[in-house]
Amino acid sequence: MRGIDLVRERLRNQWLHGAPSGSRAPEVVRWLGAVQAQDYGAAKWGVAQRAGDLSGTDLDMALADGSILRTHILRPTWHFVLPADIQWMLRLTAPRVKALMAFGNRESGLDDATCARSNRAIAAALQGGRQLTRPELGAVLRGAGVDFPDMVGLGRLLVRAELDAVVCSGALRGKQHTYALLDERVPLADEIDRDSALAELAGRYFASHGPATVKDFAWWSGLSVSDATAGAKTATANLQQTEIRGSTYWFAPPQARRRRQQAARAHLLPNFDEYTVAYADREPIREAGDIAHFDSRGDTIFNNVVLVDGCVIGTWNRVARKATVHVTAYLFRSAAEDETVAITAAAERYGRFLGLPAEVAFRRFEPGVVSSATR
Repeated sequence: MRGIDLVRERLRNQWLHGAPSGSRAPEVVRWLGAVQAQDYGAAKWGVAQRAGDLSGTDLDMALADGSILRTHILRPTWHFVLPADIQWMLRLTAPRVKALMAFGNRESGLDDATCARSNRAIAAALQGGRQLTRPELGAVLRGAGVDFPDMVGLGRLLVRAELDAVVCSGALRGKQHTYALLDERVPLADEIDRDSALAELAGRYFASHGPATVKDFAWWSGLSVSDATAGAKTATANLQQTEIRGSTYWFAPPQARRRRQQAARAHLLPNFDEYTVAYADREPIREAGDIAHFDSRGDTIFNNVVLVDGCVIGTWNRVARKATVHVTAYLFRSAAEDETVAITAAAERYGRFLGLPAEVAFRRFEPGVVSSATR
């Protein structure tokens, strides 16, 4: 398997080269395992590109009815996850995330006793199906005598409540996110042992994100390299390996894949899309001539990127108006006519996602000029 095949395989496995027919938001989230979602609007677009003609409103409804949830579950950031998966994933990954959050909690003066008092007050306030916003929960905690220094401290208390399986996302209230009791949003599930959880998470990651290395899986999951290695090895019955540039890459065998529709050639990927963010090594998706546009880790590609045939060839932004959305693609190089046609089609699909007709413009990329907003 050569490098270009790696890119093509990832496009197919991430459902960017055609989603299974009729797939909806919960199917996409389950297939990917979890979807990074601190930028909510961007994450919705990332899910929609892997499904049918979903709109932003469809994703809002899925969050409202609890068919997908948003919480801190892998690295210390929000992810979309399914109700059926949230409990076993939290038991597996929360200890590492808590350890990563420990310094910030100390900085805010939040010890375990304070977090426990906060959890009790939050649980009491949300009992009976109530859903409250962050400021409302801040008022609840102040009223209960739980001390936190500022809004950053409040955010850290709410992350701890998520990691302790007290709360998860509720429905949107206007543009504000709410919190709900996890036990009231999620049906009771049988516990699975840690080794089985490791194997399940590894199997899903390598099937949906592969070919990828154990180091990639450790980065994505937030697990230690030793745990990531153990998970990959216990999932080997469903995985294959190949050597690329001296590294071992894991992936699902071809017969395990579902049949897919015809591929789209170009994509307008949002901030922190799984295709860019889910790997420790991002070299395969950078064209050799465009290295100058990225830093040493490729972190610039966490912004909105224009993807053609699986490689990043530029960035993009949008300006939404009442009657239209204006999409500008800032390309690192001149695009061929068929590439501009494909990028225009991707922009039109983004317009349908927003419920607006799209206008498309092309510009030469200039560092520091492009806004990455997709909300």
